[in-house]
Amino acid sequence: MLENTLKKLAATDPKKMITYPLIVFLVAVLILAVHFPNLGIDLGGGVAITIYGVDASASEVEVFLKQNNFDVTARAIIDPTGKTKIEIRAPLDTDPLEIMSILRSEYPNAEMHPVKVGAAISKTAQHQGLKAVILAFIGMAIIVFIFFRDPIPSLTVVFSALSDMTIALALMSIFGLELRQATIAALLLLIGYSVDSNILLTTKLLRRKEDTIEDAYFSAVSTGFTMSTTTLGALASLWLLSQAEVIDMIASVLIFGLLADFMNTWILNAGVLRWYIYRGEKK
Repeated sequence: MLENTLKKLAATDPKKMITYPLIVFLVAVLILAVHFPNLGIDLGGGVAITIYGVDASASEVEVFLKQNNFDVTARAIIDPTGKTKIEIRAPLDTDPLEIMSILRSEYPNAEMHPVKVGAAISKTAQHQGLKAVILAFIGMAIIVFIFFRDPIPSLTVVFSALSDMTIALALMSIFGLELRQATIAALLLLIGYSVDSNILLTTKLLRRKEDTIEDAYFSAVSTGFTMSTTTLGALASLWLLSQAEVIDMIASVLIFGLLADFMNTWILNAGVLRWYIYRGEKK
């Protein structure tokens, strides 16, 4: 059944293969324009207080603090040791000692750990993260252009990586994942994976040994589908079994990106390459 589906995909009109992923990309851009993912405390600054040993839910703690005129959000997190903790977030101008004093009056046995990230530190982290993404893209684009020495296939590879990141960020916004240093690292990993699958496809089609483009594409997509599904399976297992918040966030972003990469590589890039090769053969 899967083989028949992939063969149908290989026979799809290239224009249709190009159109649908572009629509998804534009929708993702629209989502980011309306609501970009919230910045984590390491990028946006603020106050974070971690509480252990509270006989209350995160929502109850949040309501209690809001009743005392604190602008906070609270959520429950399971740490690597299996303990449940409550993390409270507040704006940068909030005094963590005041929050802790109020909490101790209500939860005297609670263990609390405050963290405050200033504006200067968060701005530096933002600039470093943005710089890392830009340099990664520039380096990737240079290598791709050197390898293929052909603008259309090279630009398509670069655009596919950009689309993967854009769609991943849009899904982060939809599911409420924060943009943090850990998720930036996941986006950088995504660039490498995207280029890997795109180079496999582009090389297979431009330097094909098969009789037809469809046969070459089917051979490439069979290999690529195996690569993607095994990686997604590993990431899904990591997300389900891990109790560390950072690992969960990295796994989630990579899952979003790999799902987008399957569409952008094996549908969008394949459609562009098939159109490009057909046009060259007609000439």
